Parts: sequence; structure tokens; C-alpha cells
Amino acid sequence: MKKIINYSIYLVFIFGILGAGNLAYTEFLHEGTCPKLGVIPACYIIFGCLLIPFVAHIFNKGKVIYFLFTLVALAIATYATMGQLLGNIQCPKMENGFPMCYISFGIFFSLVTLKILQGRKI
Repeated sequence: MKKIINYSIYLVFIFGILGAGNLAYTEFLHEGTCPKLGVIPACYIIFGCLLIPFVAHIFNKGKVIYFLFTLVALAIATYATMGQLLGNIQCPKMENGFPMCYISFGIFFSLVTLKILQGRKI
């Protein structure tokens, strides 16, 4: 079961890194694609919050680093999701109109949950 959880974490990371990387690249080419947190586009922060814990997971180092970055990103995604639902924030959308902050929320919620399950004796 632990192997399934470990591979699931890798799959979620790969999905997230590809999606956030594409969005960060689009923001780099066309400024204004992502909402900003202060002066930094949120998609850059989310991308970093995927890359750093991914490296920590690969080398099986730093659960503190893993949880610090995934929980920061989960807080951002939760804030954006709530803002989108309430109409206060406009998250970047997929071509079909689906808000990407919902996907970020699902990714980071999954990463936190899977890592907790991985640490338990199953």
C-alpha cells in the first residue's frame, strides 16, 4: 500500500508541475495571466511550492520542507477557491472555463493527505 501511495504522490506532483509550469510560462510571456500576491504572480509561487516539496519527496528528505510548502500553497489555493466561489477573485481558467484554483486546491489537498497516509502504518 505504501508503494501505491508513493507513486500516487509522484503522479500528483507531475500533473501539478506540468500544469503550474505551463501557467507560469504563460505568465512569463504574457504578464497579467495570474493574479498577484503582492508583486509576485501566484502561479510562480504555486510552481515553486510544487518543485521544492517534489525534490524533498524524491530524496526522502525534509518532511518539514514538504509540509511547509504544500500547506502554504494549500492556503493560497483555499483562499483563491473561496474568492472565486464568492466572486471576489478571478482565477485563471482552462479553455473550458474551469477555474484553475480549484485544481490547485485538489492537488495540494491530495499531496498533504497522501503524505499523512504515507507516514502512517498501513
